[in-house]
Amino acid sequence: MVAFRTRIRRSAIALVLILLSAFSILIYAGLATLLAQHVDRELLTLAEQEAARVELTTGALTSLEDDEKDEMREAARAAVVLSPTGTVLWKGAASATRPPLSATQLTDLQRGLILYDTITPPHDGAIRRISFPVTQAGSVRYLLQMDTSLRLVDDTLRLLLLLLAALAGAMIVVGWIGSRWLAREALRPVEALTATAEQISVPSLKTRMPLVAPYEEFARLARVFNAMLDRLHQVFEGQRHFIADAAHEIQTPLTVIRGTIEVALQKSRTAEDYRDALVTNLGQVERLGTLTRSLLTLAQFSGDRPPVTLTPLALEPLVKNLVIELSPLAEDRKIRLSIEAQPVSLVQGDAGRMTQLLVNLIDNALAYTPPEGRITIRLKAIPEHVVLEVEDSGSGIAPEHQPRLFERFYRADPARDRESGGTGLGLAIVKEIAEAHGGTVAVTSTPGQGTRFTVTLPACAGGDASAG
Repeated sequence: MVAFRTRIRRSAIALVLILLSAFSILIYAGLATLLAQHVDRELLTLAEQEAARVELTTGALTSLEDDEKDEMREAARAAVVLSPTGTVLWKGAASATRPPLSATQLTDLQRGLILYDTITPPHDGAIRRISFPVTQAGSVRYLLQMDTSLRLVDDTLRLLLLLLAALAGAMIVVGWIGSRWLAREALRPVEALTATAEQISVPSLKTRMPLVAPYEEFARLARVFNAMLDRLHQVFEGQRHFIADAAHEIQTPLTVIRGTIEVALQKSRTAEDYRDALVTNLGQVERLGTLTRSLLTLAQFSGDRPPVTLTPLALEPLVKNLVIELSPLAEDRKIRLSIEAQPVSLVQGDAGRMTQLLVNLIDNALAYTPPEGRITIRLKAIPEHVVLEVEDSGSGIAPEHQPRLFERFYRADPARDRESGGTGLGLAIVKEIAEAHGGTVAVTSTPGQGTRFTVTLPACAGGDASAG
């Protein structure tokens, strides 16, 4: 696996190479074009001057007077004069033999076009040549050719290539050294983050990444990392407290069972004594079973997929049937259990889990409502939601306890709740079920006047109201 530091350095060098290549190509091509244009302009200027001086006016070159021929010789020692058909009429003393013009070139010259071409002799450098038509009375009479060596141009371009190559080599060396520094500086916050992460363990979750970073991205990474550590710390603390509370809750009935057995075994006892001991232990076993089932339910809801199967569900029949089933229990405690239901839409719900939610809320209300009290279950509709309320006329809950009612094993009155057999997990399960259905649960209570739990669930889109 390639280190990220190496990847940064390689990418930096690749970028430098690409930029240097593009820069060198542009410089070389631009200078070559400028030099070629300069040579062509010089040739054109020279050809125009020589053509004006020659003043070929009449007849073929063979019919010129001696003074005219002398003027031509003086005009350009390196010039060549051709007839319109390409025949050499006169050649300067310094001119060399050059390849003849092609038929296409002669045709273009006869039309009055100026031509440039580059010649490469076998044992000489490149030559740039101009073929210039000399016209009289609107027709081409002669063709004037002049050339110049491109050796200076070639030497200049060759020297430019050497300079560019040297510059590229120096830039690559500097870029390689600079990329090492850049990679080290850029990855320094990552190294600090890595060092912090290596020091983190369950006992040291309070360790945090320093927020001082040279770059905004790494500062944001540090904030996100610290926020993640905060969440992990809360989760681990919650799990630690949960395990401690669960162990404590389990320890209590186990202690009672062990004590009862030890007392029963200390001496011989009557069958009635043994029966009483077994009845006591049976109650503690039932309490352990209830606690275990609650713990398993919470463990299931702690996973990625809550154990619910959502289907269109009518709440009103479910609530009415549950009230009918629990009415005898309420009557035994001399508590009036009633329902106030409005027509409401269907919800996406799990019938078994919603029944468990209602049983927990009603059981909690029964535990804290005195005789001759009342428990009212309301079902009503609000825009796009269905509201389920369980209200009792009990002693109420002090304001300082209300925010923590849905925490696991939290009891507003621990002694009373243990006497009633409660596990302290019922309302936590209610919260998990409500949230698994996309809803919420809230509590409002006034000491001495009663408590109301409100569960709000999203209604099915276009769902029909349940029957009254």
